[in-house]
Amino acid sequence: MNKIVLIAIMIFLGFSAQAQTKKNKNLKYTTEVNGNCEQCKKRIEKAAYGVPGVKTATWDISSHQLSVILNEEKCSPSDLNKAIAKAGHDTKEVKAAAADYDNLHSCCKYVREE
Repeated sequence: MNKIVLIAIMIFLGFSAQAQTKKNKNLKYTTEVNGNCEQCKKRIEKAAYGVPGVKTATWDISSHQLSVILNEEKCSPSDLNKAIAKAGHDTKEVKAAAADYDNLHSCCKYVREE
């Protein structure tokens, strides 16, 4: 009987510890986003700011690095990558759908990796 009670307590404490994982309200996240020009920069940053919880977003044209600060209680890096891909730009984690890429202006069409 004591073993059953002890096991039940250990299981309860294990679940309690998992439920209390604190999310970062100011997560600094950087990812590679494909693009070419100032028009791409505006589109990528606009897509990032469209994700609830994104506080800052800056895309560097030369390095293709998107740097953001986001609130993990409101969104995740996955949410951000999906929004960028929906705008037509491939990220390191999520590739844009062909239809979204095809909607980009001709100067914004980067060479896609297969």
